[in-house]
Amino acid sequence: MAKDYARKGKPVTRKKQAPQPAPKKNKTRFLLLIVLIVIGGFIAFLVSINGKAPEQVSEHKQTQPTKTEKPLPKLPKEKWEYVKELENKTIEVDVPERSNEPTRPYKLQCASLRSESQAEALKAKIAFSGFESVVKPTQGTTGMWYRVVLGPFDTKRQAEAARHKLQNNKINGCQISYWT
Repeated sequence: MAKDYARKGKPVTRKKQAPQPAPKKNKTRFLLLIVLIVIGGFIAFLVSINGKAPEQVSEHKQTQPTKTEKPLPKLPKEKWEYVKELENKTIEVDVPERSNEPTRPYKLQCASLRSESQAEALKAKIAFSGFESVVKPTQGTTGMWYRVVLGPFDTKRQAEAARHKLQNNKINGCQISYWT
């Protein structure tokens, strides 16, 4: 007789499963009957109020006020005088005069770097954005610094527009200040 070496240990015995109860058809039929009754009652309610509403409104209009109810007073005649007043109205506005002195121009400083090669690389990147910049070497207390500056701009609005265009080209950190 052949021996099964793959299955070692106790032999597997299959347990009989208890028969599952059949779904209760009576419960679903009962729920369906309740739902149909509720829907039917709702439709009957809608039909009953639909027929009564116009009659009640028309009855109310036809009744005359009783002795306890006072009739509404007559509407007063309105006079629209403000239209005439607005036509003749004048307003004086005090506008300060602008001084003829020219305002100081604005500059846009995009970086202050220790390395001149990094400053020149940023200058080239700004040139690809369509602006001309200048690398200004300055002596600081900690050594030499190279500032990348754009400008001069006549108005702050022009400087803001240039800064936004640089931000769209991923050049961030530019600060607006007065030209010195």
